[in-house]
Amino acid sequence: MGYSPERKAAVLKRMLPPNTMAIRQLSQEEGISEATLHKWRAEARGKWQLLPDADAGPDGWSSRDKFTAALNEADLGEYCRKRGLYPAQISAWRAACEQANDWDRASTARLGRATKDEKKRVKDLERELARKDRALAETAALLVLRKKAAAIWGDLEDV
Repeated sequence: MGYSPERKAAVLKRMLPPNTMAIRQLSQEEGISEATLHKWRAEARGKWQLLPDADAGPDGWSSRDKFTAALNEADLGEYCRKRGLYPAQISAWRAACEQANDWDRASTARLGRATKDEKKRVKDLERELARKDRALAETAALLVLRKKAAAIWGDLEDV
């Protein structure tokens, strides 16, 4: 299904601050699939438009959203001409800064995976320990029964 550029622009405008609307809510109100809205937002970001992910305001914005807030395509071109830079250099700098600023988010994710792996390892070790405990208890019970049988009937090895 095709949408007119005017409608697309109007919907994208509803994703912009200060009245940033969640994609799920926007999808329900406009009757446009969430996948389409996600695609439109990604395309707009490729054109240096500010379209944040989070519904929680600027604190929840990714580093990319924070950096793209500063320049649109025309401003970027003008900035590069004044400074003698190429847009590719700015993009590379931006990517490096995004990675540096998202380090905390990435380290939290890494820590979460490590914690999950450790919990799994502890659970496996506890399961193994319980199995060995049961085997030890069974062996102890068999030894006690053997001693009792020997005490009652005498040692069968003496015969």
